[in-house]
Amino acid sequence: MTDERRIAPARRRGLADEVADRIREAIFAGVYAPGAQLREVELSGALDVSRGPVREALLRLEVEGLVRSAWHRGATVTALSDRDVTELDSLRGALEHLAVQQVVTGASDDDIASIERAADRMARAEDEHDMVRRDIEFHDSVYAAARHRRLEEAWQAIRSQVHLFLLTRIGRDSRDYLSHVADEHRDLVAALRARDADRALVLFAAHRRHAFDVLIGGAGQ
Repeated sequence: MTDERRIAPARRRGLADEVADRIREAIFAGVYAPGAQLREVELSGALDVSRGPVREALLRLEVEGLVRSAWHRGATVTALSDRDVTELDSLRGALEHLAVQQVVTGASDDDIASIERAADRMARAEDEHDMVRRDIEFHDSVYAAARHRRLEEAWQAIRSQVHLFLLTRIGRDSRDYLSHVADEHRDLVAALRARDADRALVLFAAHRRHAFDVLIGGAGQ
């Protein structure tokens, strides 16, 4: 085998993964709001690493949709446009439609119980950001219960962006989020436990619509 065809040696990338995890968590915790700049020098100092792993981490977060880069601004936390919101909502709706059908027809009672436990944990959320995290974890449990590997992979591909979607929602208006969202999820569980696909699909759509209306309705105010 010639040198040109030899497989390239592997590189250790664990540090960049850890840096990406730390930055992602800071975004999800509200440390960096949508539109905030993510400066390599500041991040490397805060995380006590060189700029190389920070640069790699930001590229990974850009692939996830959490970060956007522009030559004149550098890296910033993604600020969702109306088109972003509409596309995410429609794609999430298509994925959830299949997930609900899969859960209703094929999930075990233990799977449903796992979803119910995720819904119960929402009642113990400490604040809006913690509630968003638990909201996402609830939907993780739905996709896990669907037992459809490619569907779950498709969810994972947009998961961070949906998290950002919900963070943007509470940034726009959080007045009814903490008070109503846990009850909404208990209703979702009840429909899944009853194996009532029609009711579950209506409730999941209404749940998505609440957040969509806050973002699109609030954009023009």
